[in-house]
Amino acid sequence: MRFMLMTKADESTAGGPPDEKLMAEMGKFIEEMAKAGVLLATGGLDPVGSRIKSSGGKVTVTDGPFAETKEAVVGFALIEVRSKEEAIELSKRFWAIVGDGEGEIRQVFGPE
Repeated sequence: MRFMLMTKADESTAGGPPDEKLMAEMGKFIEEMAKAGVLLATGGLDPVGSRIKSSGGKVTVTDGPFAETKEAVVGFALIEVRSKEEAIELSKRFWAIVGDGEGEIRQVFGPE
């Protein structure tokens, strides 16, 4: 089962890069997941982005931002695990490292 773990923006994401201790702990966590074959991809996302819409054969593109800053998804990890419970446990470990914040866990469907 594949899951997308997403982090949302908050006050701390606007304040510049995280401290060295957090980066070291996160590096270890990411390395552990990669070695276990669980981590498929990870990265940060521009909170602004563009929206694309197709309606009646016409495609329009609108530049963001669209939502309040606290609702913007700014990071992700694509993982492959045996169950939703395992995805939740990995997400809990992530939040234990980074501290306060909010995110989402969504199952990814489709070809693997």
